[in-house]
Amino acid sequence: MWRASILTIFPEMFPGPLGASLAGKALAAGLWTLEAVDIRAHATDKHRSVDDTPAGGGPGMVMRPDVLARAVDALAPAGDPRPRLVMSPRGVPLTQARVAALANGPGAVVLCGRFEGIDERLIEGRGFEELSIGDYVLSGGEIAAFVLLDACVRLLPGVMGKEASGLEESFSQGLLEYPQYTRPQVWEGRSIPAVLTGGDHAKVAAWRRAESERLTRARRPDLWAAHLAGAGKPKRPGKKPRRDG
Repeated sequence: MWRASILTIFPEMFPGPLGASLAGKALAAGLWTLEAVDIRAHATDKHRSVDDTPAGGGPGMVMRPDVLARAVDALAPAGDPRPRLVMSPRGVPLTQARVAALANGPGAVVLCGRFEGIDERLIEGRGFEELSIGDYVLSGGEIAAFVLLDACVRLLPGVMGKEASGLEESFSQGLLEYPQYTRPQVWEGRSIPAVLTGGDHAKVAAWRRAESERLTRARRPDLWAAHLAGAGKPKRPGKKPRRDG
């Protein structure tokens, strides 16, 4: 079973949106588990302090390594195989490939930072990997954790209605997803593209591929460049293709 553990000073925020829709149904069905741990429960002073002033001066507060370490060690002791993740705007960008890898693993331990950040010694000393969901700053890591977990849980076996439904989504093939349409045939003078209703599956596939390429080229030149670079790589040597007949 895929196990998610969250370290936060706001455990009441969970499961939040993860308790609804696909993730919520899967949680209720026992396809994954979610545990939210209050970091303040591991503080030792009467004020349950988890932060202190930054070394070297500056505004704000920094989360203390000793308090966080106690929380981490109690939640995920040595031997826990799950990756340890910190949601941070300075982290490695989260990609669909990384999400798929996480979904194929045992789960994740996610630390949600607050204030001005987390003492670097805790990140290094407990082997946390920093992940970012975008080039912007949130008030805390909890919202980013929701994004991460939702992206992972929907890929778990039995969560999505059709196993193939995730194969043609944006980023799954290195391109953005093609436009989608449904009934009515004409809406406010706009018609569904004729190719999608003609019954020729080969033409539909070609149209969708062309649209994915068009959108990726226009909206995400970084993805398009990576796609072109990947398409230009020589194929690895292997067995010659078999010819039948």
